Amino acid sequence: MPVAPSPYLTLTRPEWASLRHDTRLTLSEPDVAALRGFNEAVAVAEVVDVYLPLDRLLGLRMSAARDLHRATEQFLGGHSPPVPYVIAIAGSVAVGKSTTARLLQALLVRRGDQPRVDLVTTDGFLFPNAVLAERNLMHRKGFPESYDVRRLVRFMSDLKAGAPVVTAPVYSHPAYDVVDGEVQVVDRPDIVIVEGVNVLQAPVTALGAPAQFVADFFDFSIYVDAPAEYIASWYVERFLALRATAFADPSSFFHRFSTLSDDEAAATATGLWTSINEVNLRQNIEPTRARAHLILEKGGDHAVRSVHLRR
Repeated sequence: MPVAPSPYLTLTRPEWASLRHDTRLTLSEPDVAALRGFNEAVAVAEVVDVYLPLDRLLGLRMSAARDLHRATEQFLGGHSPPVPYVIAIAGSVAVGKSTTARLLQALLVRRGDQPRVDLVTTDGFLFPNAVLAERNLMHRKGFPESYDVRRLVRFMSDLKAGAPVVTAPVYSHPAYDVVDGEVQVVDRPDIVIVEGVNVLQAPVTALGAPAQFVADFFDFSIYVDAPAEYIASWYVERFLALRATAFADPSSFFHRFSTLSDDEAAATATGLWTSINEVNLRQNIEPTRARAHLILEKGGDHAVRSVHLRR
């Protein structure tokens, strides 16, 4: 039976690992340990097999982008302001995309040309809790309607227009809210990594205006993937472990969960996953996977087992 054509080339982990060629590992075991997400176990072998080939691929693509920029300048007979190379990282809550973003940033800043690399998360572009409460959207936090997508599109547009300084709002996970008046300053970086569940989602439209995708501004996009049952398990495990750490802080939004028993905490986490996060994954996040240039597919041990590269 003929196999249906796919826009992706699928590579096993050993096949992908072989593509690192002579890319050098610049992270030590303590470096990798410091970059791991909570309740994750990324090993140095994972960095070598998965992230070094990705580092090499991005290096080739960034070099090609610089050549294209120079060709356009030559055509125009002048100089245009340099713009950052923008990499998007998408995926479900608890799938490990934040760890992917941090590892990638750490590798990229250690490249031979020592680029300036900023990491921006889209959590800051959530509407503040007061706005979400007013709109009865607190139970939909993380869904498309809970984000100020127009503000995110403006941020991306200014970034890719070569604006010298761009600012992004800041989010506090312990407070579970946007920090009023605090911003992240993005000052002429060479590379920007934008990480969040919503980066590849549907466009924002204004009456009488053409639709714009946030993804219109990305040079390369990565989707971190895993079967939903694995992600659910990781979400519950993380929730249980956080009781003794982040939840233990009396100022934390989640402090009320710190005294739950194991059974109570597991039931609470499962309910939150099933009623909110899994719904968001199925309806809004997972459908964006096919827009990514690269898909990192994980197994039950959190390790990447295969890679899908858009042809």
